[in-house]
Amino acid sequence: MHSRKTTDTIAAIATAMSSSGIGIVRISGSDAITIADQIFKSKKAGKTLREVPTHTIHYGVIQDGAEVLDEVLAVVMRGPHSYTAEDTVEIDCHGGVLMMKKILETVIKYGARPAEPGEFTRRAFLNGRIDLSQAEAVMDVINSSNEYAMKSSVSQLKGSVSRKVKKLREDILYQIAYIESALDDPEHISLDGYEEELLKVLEPMIADVEHLVRSADNGKIVSEGIKTVILGKPNAGKSSLMNVLVGEERAIVTDIAGTTRDTLEEQIRLQGITLNVIDTAGIRETEDVVEKIGVSRAKTMADEADLIIYVVDGSCPLDENDAMIMELIRDRKAVVLLNKTDLEMVVSQEELAAKTGQPVIAISAKEETGIEQLEQTIQGMFYEGKLDFNDEIMITNVRHKTALSDTLASLKMVRQSIYDGMPEDFLTIDLMDAYEQLGSIIGEAVEDDLVNEIFRKFCTGK
Repeated sequence: MHSRKTTDTIAAIATAMSSSGIGIVRISGSDAITIADQIFKSKKAGKTLREVPTHTIHYGVIQDGAEVLDEVLAVVMRGPHSYTAEDTVEIDCHGGVLMMKKILETVIKYGARPAEPGEFTRRAFLNGRIDLSQAEAVMDVINSSNEYAMKSSVSQLKGSVSRKVKKLREDILYQIAYIESALDDPEHISLDGYEEELLKVLEPMIADVEHLVRSADNGKIVSEGIKTVILGKPNAGKSSLMNVLVGEERAIVTDIAGTTRDTLEEQIRLQGITLNVIDTAGIRETEDVVEKIGVSRAKTMADEADLIIYVVDGSCPLDENDAMIMELIRDRKAVVLLNKTDLEMVVSQEELAAKTGQPVIAISAKEETGIEQLEQTIQGMFYEGKLDFNDEIMITNVRHKTALSDTLASLKMVRQSIYDGMPEDFLTIDLMDAYEQLGSIIGEAVEDDLVNEIFRKFCTGK
């Protein structure tokens, strides 16, 4: 646990730098209350912030000498029961950008220094109030682009990843301590049959870490979105579908085949998840040089996609171009949309399902029907059941996934050493490596450069 205390006092604007109803200037450090007392005058005569109980709110004004700047509420939180585990004062003022800057300048004038990006959360970490995985979750909560990402980040902020990592470390440390004790005192502690007992403990550990590493694939989709490519022949209705999903006309829609010559990209949210949707050029055999490049790019995008949406014009017969697309989506996560159901159909859902082996949904992009079923189908393809994140831990951080992958490799080395009949002191080397890799996730024995890099990505005021 980190306990490196900081003594200087920092301040920053903790709300967005835009006009709003309320703005917050946050002060944290050993002199936070003293500094606030010099500029805050309570409406209750004679009352200073030094004298008030912790976690209380006080009405008054901010003054710089005789000049009254604003009517405010001052929130007093004494350490260690604050976000940073230090004395903290938050000044809730009117939310004009100029006013927030003026109050911050006054706070700095009376003894605070401007906070660096992420410094409040960094202090919470260094003062032992949260670990590194929880600190990273703070930024993930702020940057959440959809409901699932937010729930996962909040779960990690509450310590879901920390608890799992700490339990694994405890179990590993027990085995290391047992081996070391037995090697130091073989007369009283025997290692006879120990390898078999260690394997019984090791196998569940390996399974747990493998599960966490696998969860990172879903975690990436949760945090970054599903890379979705819309494919189809020219004039199948791809751009119309894109406009319906986005909710505005971003793609050019005409009756002329081949209008989309390149790719259009949009990020949309539906059913709590994010789709990074790419509308591609219609796929067909063509001699047009520019269109040919667009078709080639569409095929490349399809190869890299998490999900393919194949749009079929149900009012036209299937042809060799459809066969080309069907080959592209074979053995891939894909949904087939039978479009233009508002017209007379010559292609059936049953025929498409048989030829593609993929779920087929009848829609009309023009009349915006069938879209809800599409959303539900996509949700079901990527998430079984409803994700509530109460018991399920999902790894959404690339750094955590790397550390877990290295942990897994070390634990498997321990298992292999047991099978190879290696001496017990060899086992402790890889067990210790696994222990330290897990420790890097929660911030135990991490290098200052890594800590600096993590908190540099935070916004100022957090």
